[in-house]
Amino acid sequence: MTDLSRTAANLDLADPLAGFRDRFRLREGLIYLDGNSLGALPRATPGRMADAVAREWGEGLITSWLGAEWSTAPRRIGDKIARLLGARPGEVIVADSTSINIFKALTAALSLRPERSVILSEKTNFPTDVYMMQGIEAFSGGRVRSVTVAPDAVLDALDENVAVLLLTQVHYKSGLVRDMAEVTRRAQQAGALVVWDLSHSAGAIPVDLNGANADFAIGCGYKFLNGGPGAPAYLFAAARHHGAMPVLSGWFGHARPFDFDEDYAPAPGIERFLCGTPQVLGLTALECGVDLMLEADMAEVRRKSLRLGELFVEAMAPLCRDHGFALASPADADRRGSQVAYSHPQGYAMIQALKELDVVADFRAPDVLRFGLTPLYLRYADVVETVARLETVCRTRAWDKPAYRERAAVT
Repeated sequence: MTDLSRTAANLDLADPLAGFRDRFRLREGLIYLDGNSLGALPRATPGRMADAVAREWGEGLITSWLGAEWSTAPRRIGDKIARLLGARPGEVIVADSTSINIFKALTAALSLRPERSVILSEKTNFPTDVYMMQGIEAFSGGRVRSVTVAPDAVLDALDENVAVLLLTQVHYKSGLVRDMAEVTRRAQQAGALVVWDLSHSAGAIPVDLNGANADFAIGCGYKFLNGGPGAPAYLFAAARHHGAMPVLSGWFGHARPFDFDEDYAPAPGIERFLCGTPQVLGLTALECGVDLMLEADMAEVRRKSLRLGELFVEAMAPLCRDHGFALASPADADRRGSQVAYSHPQGYAMIQALKELDVVADFRAPDVLRFGLTPLYLRYADVVETVARLETVCRTRAWDKPAYRERAAVT
């Protein structure tokens, strides 16, 4: 046993979160390092879904909108997620997709700054965030402008024209964590509002939206919240912004949806950010993941995440020296989210070769191998073993196969 293996074994024995691993359905032998793309399946979810389908839908039919509390699920689950985000009850709603919620939040912010015309972000932001900005610009006929600048130039680009700043707290590729409180303070000082993308934050690092005086935030439910593929997303709007007029004025956002009024009247609170009919089955699965996440101590989750990352970086040092890897995440552990990324010219092929060795991680163009660190079910020993298998891939050139060079439609 190597020194790192011994260290990992001791850390696993002392891990206060170790019991959570058995709460997930993970195949024996698999090392899963992609929970920052799609979280693992909680063991409670299939049974809960079966009940929702067979009893609530199959037997209750339409009466389940009230009897099974389907109609209130977006607010109920939103209030649960609020506890992970440092938000108050009534400030988070669960609905739609991340992209749609970005549109809602950006347009709400624009409506609160009608004298300004710029949506600002960084050039390396997750593409859907920027695509939504560009779509709003196109739809506005040029009244609104979408502007992206280098990541380190964002704060300097804040001027009297910027209505809203859209940033991701934990960068999807590098894992860099932005200082939410400081960025929000600087943006608001310049007269702009901020929309935070928390897709790689919620359930991964402690978040304090109200402590940072945040304006809006959005995020997905299928990563660290383990809500399943395509799980509904969530939207946070600080209570002071609940007067914003939604552009997507759907019937579930109406103050009295079942009065069937012909004219739209927005709900008085966070419900005004609802749009269409709630996705009941998706909400059901998401609630299982959120309930499980709420059982964990987020301080312990973050402590383990940091230690997992430190161990990964330590184990990778010889591969950086001998096989050409370069750390693509911040070297300072406190500035990393719950992931570690490395760049390598053969990154894509190496990720495919790792899958053959029962290690699942992911690749992000142009050359980044991304390893998600999900503290509820990842073991320290898994980290050491992953690096050992990657070393085998490099030493034997197992990655050097034509099939591994052909990019799949989903990476």
